[in-house]
Amino acid sequence: MLRITRALTCLFIMLLGNVLFLRAASPIEDLTKRIAKPFSQKIIFEKLAERNGKDYFQLESKNGKLIIGGNSYNSMAYGLNHYLKYYCNTSVSWYKDDAIDLPAVMPILPSRITQEARVKNRFFLNYCTFGYTMPWWNWKDWEHLIDWMALNGINMPLSITGQEAIWYKVWSKMGLSDLEIRSYFTGPAFLPWHRMSNIDHWDGPLPKSWLDNQLTLQKKIVARERELNMKPILPAFAGHVPKVIKERFPSARITDLGTWGGFGEAYYSHFLDPLDPLFKQIQRAFLTEQTKQFGSDHIYGADPFNEVTPPSWEPKYLASAADVIYSSMKEVDPSAEWLQMTWVFYYMRKEWTNERIKAFVRAVPQDKMTLLDYYGESTEVWKLTESYFKQPYIWCYLGNFGGNSMVVGNLQTVEERMENAFKNGGSNLTGIGSTLEGFDINPIMYDYVFEKAWSNGPTAVKTWTDKWADRRLGYPDKNNQNAWNNLVKEVYNNPSKLGQGILINAKPALKGTVHWTPNPKYNYANKNLFNTWKQLLVTGGKGKQASGYDAVNIGWQVLGNHFMKLRDDFTAAYEQKNIVEMNKNKKEMLDLIDDVDRLLATQPSMLLGKWIENARKIGKDNAEKDYYEQDARMLITVWGGSQRSLNDYANRGWAGLTGDFYKHRWEMFFDEVSMSMSQDKQFDDKVFKDKIHAFEDRWVKDRKKFPTTTIGDSFELCRAMVSKYSSAINGG
Repeated sequence: MLRITRALTCLFIMLLGNVLFLRAASPIEDLTKRIAKPFSQKIIFEKLAERNGKDYFQLESKNGKLIIGGNSYNSMAYGLNHYLKYYCNTSVSWYKDDAIDLPAVMPILPSRITQEARVKNRFFLNYCTFGYTMPWWNWKDWEHLIDWMALNGINMPLSITGQEAIWYKVWSKMGLSDLEIRSYFTGPAFLPWHRMSNIDHWDGPLPKSWLDNQLTLQKKIVARERELNMKPILPAFAGHVPKVIKERFPSARITDLGTWGGFGEAYYSHFLDPLDPLFKQIQRAFLTEQTKQFGSDHIYGADPFNEVTPPSWEPKYLASAADVIYSSMKEVDPSAEWLQMTWVFYYMRKEWTNERIKAFVRAVPQDKMTLLDYYGESTEVWKLTESYFKQPYIWCYLGNFGGNSMVVGNLQTVEERMENAFKNGGSNLTGIGSTLEGFDINPIMYDYVFEKAWSNGPTAVKTWTDKWADRRLGYPDKNNQNAWNNLVKEVYNNPSKLGQGILINAKPALKGTVHWTPNPKYNYANKNLFNTWKQLLVTGGKGKQASGYDAVNIGWQVLGNHFMKLRDDFTAAYEQKNIVEMNKNKKEMLDLIDDVDRLLATQPSMLLGKWIENARKIGKDNAEKDYYEQDARMLITVWGGSQRSLNDYANRGWAGLTGDFYKHRWEMFFDEVSMSMSQDKQFDDKVFKDKIHAFEDRWVKDRKKFPTTTIGDSFELCRAMVSKYSSAINGG
């Protein structure tokens, strides 16, 4: 009996051990099941010893298994992605709904592969991304993005979700009421600019349920990022306070920061001078509460003067302000480091002279401040500032403003600039990063940038592009490779600029554009892009989902470019008072808008309906759902401010937005021009602009539903469009 009992006990322990073993999958194993589940049982991960202080991975096929080794889960994840990209011809998108197409048979490596990271820091995200892309995300969206970041070796993600819940607690303890605090915050999609001290109150008050949901979400985000060996960059106090704080602390040195983005005085942000004793008190309260809720990796983002004017431009003042901001962090966290974006050093270069920049950055102890060279593909601040006066910095590729969909980038220039920075940028160049404002635009550029962080030296752009083309299609094809190399040479040769977008997305006008955004100019022959589009379609439909995205994305740009010619033809007919020709041009333009909308409707990431649906899902009741929808509609159209200076800044190539919002504006334009002609009057831009603004405001408050799933086949429609527009664009 005793033997039987012992035997049963041993069996129970063995079974329990097996159960525990099954539950104890490592974070990298869990990631693999999510990303490459069919292969997951044939992949073994091994933790390798540290080597020269550098991140590295090893890949090897052995006994029918793929062995992935690395010094960390982050390195292993990058190694897994290297295998997927270069041996499986598989692309992993940053969106959870995009398919991950794996080969039927798991490829075997001919020999062991070992690769080191070239830099220790790989930074990702921008304050603006949390508005232009992520405000409506749930955990599943974030889970996939964190997987994507790990696969691309990113180990310094900006992690600013949920901070309003922390501030709510801080301001409550300082005597502010619930409504005072929630009214201080902006609407969800506009929180990035509130966090950067640009605007207060706009589209508030923020619902309390939002604060609670985001607090819970952020806890999941930072936990998963840390599991995959990332160091989340959490925010710190940089001086932005509610105006009503002045009533509680009358002697505090609080000033308004003036207008930003055309917003009136009611939306001004207010700044507490770092030299005021209250500053350190608030910093302590915020960091203490934040650490309690989210923990800390001791790196904090703080940007006190982003696109605004500090209380004084005196170098001594700027140095004192920087000293207090850092020392206030250090008093709470002795290991604190400060991460500062330097967009403002570029954007306000006239004001931010080298004397002022040097005073500001050198006031922080050496190596305790890391600076993001925010827009490296256009203007490298490290070159203007003696390599940031020796403080550590990260070279960043921005590549996108507002989430607008223009096909743009400068791959060869980025290659040359990054290699030059590695060679001549100083030993204080510690990393590579991306500071994009929106996702799903020109993914080729971000893939390239993060591979450079793991490169051994200069990259042969043509060879790299060939491999990229293979991944997009799923297999090597010379025609597809040539098409992509043409794109890199002819189109991807200029940096992204503020306010880009096709003319369809712009406020209608007879000539040029009536507003600074969107700017539809391009520097290549549309005929050449049309022929490249045709090349992409030769094998289209036989490859992976990524190739369908590419076909639609390029087609959208081709047709958008052609729209400008049609508009100019319409204007010429108007000037000649040729009504017949005007009507012909009008029909062609509206037909083209419909064709573009149909094309966009075939891709899951190009649907207005999904943006609105995701916003409404967050609401706990109909009132909140309507509020979130309005906030979502506003950001991508009118943006905000009485002067409407940011209208259409976040213009998108999205089905629904194109066929409804943009099309209706052009229909109104045609009606107005025709009416002015019939009355023998000059077309009045000012009167028309007022009517357009009234329509836009109505549209923002509308509740029209749009499709949330794709309609039609991308390649079938692309081929139909090529046939339809071949003569007009390509001359036959």
